[in-house]
Amino acid sequence: MKVRPFRFCRHQWLVLPDGSGGDAEIRSPGRRKERTRAMVPLLGDILQFIETKVPSFAAEEWDNCGLQVGDMSTRIEKLLVALDPSLDAVREASKINAQLLITHHPLIFRPLSQIDLETYPGRIISESLNKGICIVALHTNLDTVRGGINDILADLLDLENARILKKKEQANIDDMGLGRIGDLPAETTLNEIAREIKNLLKAQSVKVVGDANRHIKRVAVVGGSGGDMVSFASSMGADLLVTGDISHHQALEAEQVGIALVDGGHYNTEKVALGVFSRRLRNWLKENGWQVGVEEFQGESEPAWYV
Repeated sequence: MKVRPFRFCRHQWLVLPDGSGGDAEIRSPGRRKERTRAMVPLLGDILQFIETKVPSFAAEEWDNCGLQVGDMSTRIEKLLVALDPSLDAVREASKINAQLLITHHPLIFRPLSQIDLETYPGRIISESLNKGICIVALHTNLDTVRGGINDILADLLDLENARILKKKEQANIDDMGLGRIGDLPAETTLNEIAREIKNLLKAQSVKVVGDANRHIKRVAVVGGSGGDMVSFASSMGADLLVTGDISHHQALEAEQVGIALVDGGHYNTEKVALGVFSRRLRNWLKENGWQVGVEEFQGESEPAWYV
């Protein structure tokens, strides 16, 4: 039977009989064509794959993870990973010929009533569309999953027997949650561990709450902003909570409940872990058979400076 192929869908061909009778049949394209297509994925393919590693249901209810700007049919040959969806990050993605910018913080947190190209986030939306840059955010879902921001922080601090600090309350989610808690290989003082954390985070300075000579063994970590976890971390037996964005009142709370704090800053506690995640993402995509370049944006820094 002579056949003539007709494209049925993205992964299949509809083969029609050519005047000699017989039924139409659906065939998959040859292995060579499948391999070629898989080597350069579409944005939709990458989002579907990431969902298996960093699922959207792991995010907090108030969060807006996933696609921020873009077209699911865009071919992705290179991507850039950054902490924030800034104009500089979008322009760097364009400069290195990347089609996708993956950020930790979302560009759009709440519904937009208008898009003003002279303000945030309108200007960044406009720039990304004009330069053909898709933007995807992996925020609190990356914080809570295994292998995410908080697991990486626990690994960098060499915490032993690290486990989830506060598990998610949703049904059927047992292995995800906010923060991690574990034990240092050896007991140390608050002064010593604070200096180690400062070096690890490459921070200008860190804010410390507690007696400098206090002995520290059990440590809780919450990347970004974890000041609301002070009392909970203490109740879980932590001697020290490492996080960012500690307020005056949260510092007073820590003194009252008897837990030490090291505030490494929102930016620093996430940026150092995001670098490790970038390398993991590169390996994941390679293992999936895709040839996608992955680079980390080096042009961002702590937005505040100190005198």
